[in-house]
Amino acid sequence: MHTRRTLRRSRAAAGLLAAAAVLVSGCSDGGSTATRSATAAQAAQVALAPLPHATPSALASYYGQKPSWRSCGVPGFQCATLKAPLDYARPGAGDVRLAVARKKATGPGQPLGSLLVNPGGPGGSAVGYLQEYAGVGYPAEVRARYDMVAVDPRGVARSEPVTCLDGRQMDAYTQTDVTPDDQEETDDLVDAYKKFAEGCGARSAKLLRHVSTVEAARDMDIVRAALGDRKLNYVGASYGTFLGATYAGLFPDRVGRLVLDGAMDPSLPARRMNLDQTAGFETAFQSFAKDCVKHADCPLGGPHTTPQRVGDNLKAFFRKLDAHPIPAGDADGRKLGEALATTGVIAAMYDEAAWEQLREALTSAMKQNDGAGLLSLADSYYERDSGGRYANLIFANAAVNCLDLPPAFDGPQEVAKALPAFEKASPVFGAGLAWSSLNCAYWPVKATGEPQRIEARGAAPIVVVGTTRDPATPYRWAQSLAGQLSSARLLTYVGDGHTAYGRGSSCIDSAIDAYLLRDTPPAAGKRCS
Repeated sequence: MHTRRTLRRSRAAAGLLAAAAVLVSGCSDGGSTATRSATAAQAAQVALAPLPHATPSALASYYGQKPSWRSCGVPGFQCATLKAPLDYARPGAGDVRLAVARKKATGPGQPLGSLLVNPGGPGGSAVGYLQEYAGVGYPAEVRARYDMVAVDPRGVARSEPVTCLDGRQMDAYTQTDVTPDDQEETDDLVDAYKKFAEGCGARSAKLLRHVSTVEAARDMDIVRAALGDRKLNYVGASYGTFLGATYAGLFPDRVGRLVLDGAMDPSLPARRMNLDQTAGFETAFQSFAKDCVKHADCPLGGPHTTPQRVGDNLKAFFRKLDAHPIPAGDADGRKLGEALATTGVIAAMYDEAAWEQLREALTSAMKQNDGAGLLSLADSYYERDSGGRYANLIFANAAVNCLDLPPAFDGPQEVAKALPAFEKASPVFGAGLAWSSLNCAYWPVKATGEPQRIEARGAAPIVVVGTTRDPATPYRWAQSLAGQLSSARLLTYVGDGHTAYGRGSSCIDSAIDAYLLRDTPPAAGKRCS
């Protein structure tokens, strides 16, 4: 299976400021964080309730849709548009148009129906992922027997995308200092979050209240019905595991073969989730540090340099960039400062295959005063093209996260109090990731979701995959989700990187392929390396 060519974002943090949009936060409802945390703790004991088995009459027209497939410019793929209600509580209040793509099963072998895929985010384009990777890179036998299908969730990419800022505004946003040293810099950071939120509210007002994961999961059931499948077969990665698990909780009797790779824990409140992930990125950085010093081109230390010293050296470099950004050869005049450099480093933590690129980029920046390599990593993370245009990933990411969970923090004072815990979790990234947790405190709409367990009682076996040194979705989350889902089988990859399927472990790949093709879930407790 081909290696994934795009960086994955988790539901929680990964790049600092714009990844503040990536950090799990929620919307401020005016109450204290302490009060909401107690409420969240209670909610976490409550399981997501399944919806009634019968389809409500008000939704019959949506469930009765038949896709009109057409060519969509990529050889071998077809596209269609389906409708879902903007507001499931008021189906007559308007529609959301959902972009769907498929690649028909190639044969030979008995067809197994549709296999939906989602790469995560929230905000990642499932249609783009299907056309660029899954539809051509999944194992040939899987593609032979399944129609490979993707739907961009509401608010994402081709499905009525949320928009917030233009390219120039995003350039300024991504360069804002997220490790403020004084009140002025703190005020600048808060202003950046407020401008981002105001932009989303002004440009996407109709959609912002209706891009929750629960609504996206209900949309997937409409897509399942339109495809003619009795049950949903699905592979979701990172945030896609939360989407898939939510589907299972709402429609346990319609679960087919579900693979949840790089699993999230839906029972956690935002601050705990962010703190766990901060520790996850530190774990990944420790692995990178140990590997880096084995190479002659490592600019952060030599063969006997400890990981702690490597981290100290990187932090010292970040401090220099904070004071004096360096040239990056950018056509729009951007320089490499601390914020973009940190995003570039964190982006490379997702996949150990990027470590060589990161060493080279750090060497260029630290030894040659050339920030182009780190800027390229940051731009890849943010999905910024060479013309200065941003995909809607960061906008959709914030919109979904800010609707799904109450906020980690209400204001700067709460972040300041929590800094020691975050810096303990990650001496290198902790401060930036703590401040990045503040973004949704200023969101223009209130959160509609709460942490809750997902049990999906009565569902067919579900495969939950966890990687022991996953930076973005820590292994304990996979353990927790597997413990919640009544029919889960936990499949463990002992290794580095974010997610496991298709990353080079024949043990993982063969176990998942056996499940998808022969409905044979892995043995309980199976571990691969």
